[in-house]
Amino acid sequence: MPNNGTVLSPWRLRLLTHLERLGTVRAVAEALDMSPSSVSQQLTVLEQESRTVLFERHGRRITLAPAGVRLAAHAREILRHIETAEADLAERRTEPVGDVRVASFSSALPSLVLPVAARLRRRHPRLRIVTTELEPHNSLRALRYGDVDLAVIYDFADGALPVDGRIRQVRLTSDPVVLVLPADHPLTGTGPVELAALAGERWVMDQPGSSMCELLTRLCRHAGFEPVITGRYASYTLQLEHVQAGLAIAALPALAVDERYAVAVRELAGMPTRAILAAVPAGPDPQTATQLVLRELRALGEERRPGSDQTPATTGAAPWSGEGRRR
Repeated sequence: MPNNGTVLSPWRLRLLTHLERLGTVRAVAEALDMSPSSVSQQLTVLEQESRTVLFERHGRRITLAPAGVRLAAHAREILRHIETAEADLAERRTEPVGDVRVASFSSALPSLVLPVAARLRRRHPRLRIVTTELEPHNSLRALRYGDVDLAVIYDFADGALPVDGRIRQVRLTSDPVVLVLPADHPLTGTGPVELAALAGERWVMDQPGSSMCELLTRLCRHAGFEPVITGRYASYTLQLEHVQAGLAIAALPALAVDERYAVAVRELAGMPTRAILAAVPAGPDPQTATQLVLRELRALGEERRPGSDQTPATTGAAPWSGEGRRR
């Protein structure tokens, strides 16, 4: 029960356990490099805080009363819990443990987030990456509210994402929009393709209102034609199935193209490239575990940047990992 708002001091509880173990105030004072009068004074304060008779006084000597013995037993447990908590916090400052909550758009999950999670699980088994699929706007909102620790987002630099001083963004890699063709399409080859050359083609696209559908429709109109759409799917996998069947062509983010599909990938001239970013709260550095996840994402993103040895060419069968849902 509350004790007039008074909280027992762990330091004074430690003095109590020393007195129980060593037997005299003088021995406690010598062990802790204190004066006997200081030890006695602190024990008296503890007795006042407890509002219980803790000590029996025999002249200048004191021993533990029954209530003092009981409190000393509690004190040992309390101090053990405090030591465990301090050790856990110290370990968290040096060794990543616990959960790191990561939100990511779908096509970055299999290509960036999940490989990092698997790598870290092998190296740090006490660290757990908890992933959630969210679009960038929702990821940033979750980050602001503290529902996630890190968000992986994309940005076409078109002003679609809000500017928020509470969030710090770190560039991971670039993700170009590429042309995806049936394997036997006449345009299969090398070099970039002009969008205007695709005016007579049939297209498969995302659902109306999605960022990719809006972008591609707008660019086709700038190139002088209205795209003829023969399929609409929120799933990138279904779009790839549609192309593989020879029914249409598509323009998709490179991260969304799954190498398991028999399609050809070409560069699209003048097509924008989206930046893949990690977002964390601005201000002090994040906890050790979150910093580690961010560092690993940056390293993997660096491997996938255009021009790196790990970056596949945009011709022939699609060499990227993808996912079964949108964006």
